[in-house]
Amino acid sequence: MAVAKKNTNWFAVGVSAAVVVVLIALGGVVWFMNNQATSPGATPTSNQTFDAKTGAISFGEGKDEIAVFADFQCPICKSFEDQFGADLEAAAADGRITLSYHPIAILDRYSQGTEYSSRSAGAAVCVAESNPDKYLDFAKALFENQPAENSTGLTNEQLVDIAKQVGADDAASCITDETYRKFGAAQAQAHDIKGTPTVEVNGKRLNLQDAADMKTFTDLIS
Repeated sequence: MAVAKKNTNWFAVGVSAAVVVVLIALGGVVWFMNNQATSPGATPTSNQTFDAKTGAISFGEGKDEIAVFADFQCPICKSFEDQFGADLEAAAADGRITLSYHPIAILDRYSQGTEYSSRSAGAAVCVAESNPDKYLDFAKALFENQPAENSTGLTNEQLVDIAKQVGADDAASCITDETYRKFGAAQAQAHDIKGTPTVEVNGKRLNLQDAADMKTFTDLIS
């Protein structure tokens, strides 16, 4: 008995192959977009004050380190700066502590799509890189001019104006170009920052609502 010859359905094979190609392409697009979303962007250059790897902008040479992670859009961060900023700087200047500031971005959702948290953190990195001696003045000026939540935030031109007002003219083009726009969000992810301000003493994360932790903090800067 003769066996019927089986014909290959090349149309079906072609369609299946095309589907596989499309799925691979879509997977590549998703991978690319995910990488773009989590990419740290351009890498700034470290200097004596600024550690580009950890994102720390440090002052003083005390044996105890206080690290402050802040978002310039955060109202509580402004209150923290108003209450403790001068004491922190004085303790660093006196050599009692090493004070490390980390500009991070976790509140972009509160600036109507302009990503003010990321832009302001990036601007702070621009100043830390080019005019590190002006960083504290720039950071304080950002808090003094803090925009309301759910507003569009300050424009890049306004950020440049603030930089120039404190003498950080060299940071202007970096701020305008948004060179380090992604840096603050990448640092927040790298340090697992869920809320701001976040404070660490010698690498131990404090709960500022806890009386013992708060005493540890205030004893170092009193």
